[in-house]
Amino acid sequence: MAEPPPGQATRTTSATASLEDLLRRCARGDEAAFARLYDLTSHRTYGLALRVVRNPAHAEEVTQEIYLEVWRTSARFDAARGNALSWLLTIAHRRAVDRVRSADAAQRRDEVFERETRPRDYDVTAEQAQLSIESARVRRALQHLTSSQREAVELAYFGGYTHTEVARLLDLPLGTAKTRIRDGLIRLRDTMGVER
Repeated sequence: MAEPPPGQATRTTSATASLEDLLRRCARGDEAAFARLYDLTSHRTYGLALRVVRNPAHAEEVTQEIYLEVWRTSARFDAARGNALSWLLTIAHRRAVDRVRSADAAQRRDEVFERETRPRDYDVTAEQAQLSIESARVRRALQHLTSSQREAVELAYFGGYTHTEVARLLDLPLGTAKTRIRDGLIRLRDTMGVER
């Protein structure tokens, strides 16, 4: 690993110590220290927020939220657990991600609301009445099937079972179950007067 240029290690160490000192002073309510902390770090926190939220206006709002949180929680900073800039950028990243998630959730809520409140292109009451009439017609037509055909058709079309499952439930060979379903449907079609 390359050695840092002379003086850079000292500047980095002193900058870190300076930020830590500013955070300690912020914890005691020192507004001047907070202003200095903001001046030294806001470009980094704004840049991080902008990379995450990808919207300059939202990044500005997130940056304000970041510094409000820093002001309120600066007493929690512990230099033994990490340096001041890392602590600050962790808050920034968390806030920016929260904003993205919140915006996504709001968009999903809006889409669901739009979908659920959009006026229907049809008359729901008339459609329900038509379905009720059709259901009664099908139930009457089912009475014209043999009991074995009716049982197979009801399992397949009302029970949602596959032909294989119908065969297993009725303890029949697969071909026999398929034949009962097919014959039942043909008889239903003829009884209901549906054209081919």
